[in-house]
Amino acid sequence: MRILLLSLWLPLHAYAAMSILACEPEWGALAKELGGDKVNVYTAITAMQDPHRVEARPSLIARARSADLMVCTGAQLEIGWVPLLQTQSGNAKIQAGQPGYFEAASAVSLIERPSSVDRSQGDVHPAGNPHLHLDPRNIAKVATALAQRMASIDGAQAAYYQSREKEFAKRWTDATAKWQQQAVPLKAMPVVVYHKDLSYLVAWLGLREVGALEPKPGLPPSTAHLSELLERLKQSPAKAVVRSAYNDPRPAEWLAERAKIAAVLLPYTVGGTEGAKDLFGLYDDTIARLLAVTR
Repeated sequence: MRILLLSLWLPLHAYAAMSILACEPEWGALAKELGGDKVNVYTAITAMQDPHRVEARPSLIARARSADLMVCTGAQLEIGWVPLLQTQSGNAKIQAGQPGYFEAASAVSLIERPSSVDRSQGDVHPAGNPHLHLDPRNIAKVATALAQRMASIDGAQAAYYQSREKEFAKRWTDATAKWQQQAVPLKAMPVVVYHKDLSYLVAWLGLREVGALEPKPGLPPSTAHLSELLERLKQSPAKAVVRSAYNDPRPAEWLAERAKIAAVLLPYTVGGTEGAKDLFGLYDDTIARLLAVTR
């Protein structure tokens, strides 16, 4: 009987799905694209949560404890909570520098890297802007690197991950070309942003940032700053105030109403809006919402 039970258990154990803990929804979605039914993916936060400020709650520590791979943005975006998860989990696989810890920022070149950093500048990241997923070209680079890492951890399924990445890359290249064509009318459109989390999107689409609701990155919008921004917009008008799903809507609506411009909610990540159900939907919906301003 013991031999029979062991023979039944071994195949199940040998083909157990890789357990992946994704720090943000975009990386959870990408891991599913690359891993298919060979992975179990748990995403630490939702699109309605600020990725800078997350509580390392016991349920997350438990997930980290059992993870084979932890996929995060890096560039200090999660500096307030990921190190706690790593330490408290006691999981040697996912510690910094180990194969089971992957940072998307390691696969791309970051923009807005400051020459120096001090507290007077607000919440500035020394390595550069970490919100890299809002340029689809970065997603393609991260996908290649992540598939390689998954293959190195789960060698038995390496060919499967590589095949999935190749298929994803083809669909993603075609979709990126479509988005760029659709977004031509957005070129040089002046916008006010909330936080520096849309910088990659602004750069990729050629939007023109004419102001920010935050007086400094990470500092909540103040009445004085919003009033000053409203005066500036009289001289240099914007077409819209854009914000991410997790941002407080009130400052954007206050400014949009008084400046008589559109207030545009963007999903920011997978799950941020009804249309952003996966990575492809994230970009489809983001561009559609921005194009609505031009009509």
